[in-house]
Amino acid sequence: MPDKIVLHDYWRSSSAYRVRMALNLLGLKYEARHVDLLAGQQRSESHLQANPQGLVPVLEIDGLRLTQSLAIIEYLDETRLAGFLPGTPEARARARALAHAIAMEIQPVCNLRVARHAVSLGGSATMEGWMAHFITLGLQGLEALLEEGPETAFCHGDRPGLADLCLVPQVYNARRWGVEPAAFPRLSAIAARLETLPAVAAAHPDRVRPAP
Repeated sequence: MPDKIVLHDYWRSSSAYRVRMALNLLGLKYEARHVDLLAGQQRSESHLQANPQGLVPVLEIDGLRLTQSLAIIEYLDETRLAGFLPGTPEARARARALAHAIAMEIQPVCNLRVARHAVSLGGSATMEGWMAHFITLGLQGLEALLEEGPETAFCHGDRPGLADLCLVPQVYNARRWGVEPAAFPRLSAIAARLETLPAVAAAHPDRVRPAP
């Protein structure tokens, strides 16, 4: 009997959301262990043993304990033949660039820890203004990158891939902070297409939020 897959998860974490979608697309059943970031559970001794960074997600699979969402997704791609990355070096470079434009450019500066610290320094910054500014700036760049390539069903090609797993949570956060994705037609159309997929819909924060 295969080892149980365990995902240390927080319902609203963009990074955990990506991994939930990846697992669902692969049809992999897993046990979700919710880590309440607002309550500070990520700093508990038990969670720090799972991830010394005090972050989610953590995926326990194949006798391993994996961290960092993009590394987890690439591991699933390599071990489960998921097709999250295309076959040629040049295509993989583009797919990664699109994913990194979100995960390494937009998300870090819009991380709640970062935004709250920036607002706490005083001045005229507000949480809403900070988020809207950097999300809009990031999505403008992403839209331009998508427009450089051919018009495909998903970010890179005709099946969901690494960049798409990053896009869906970012669109969720854009709406949360008052940025309308419809202002970016290419990425908005891709996100809408992704949101119709049962595996993607099942990973939505509203579907996995723990009961109060």
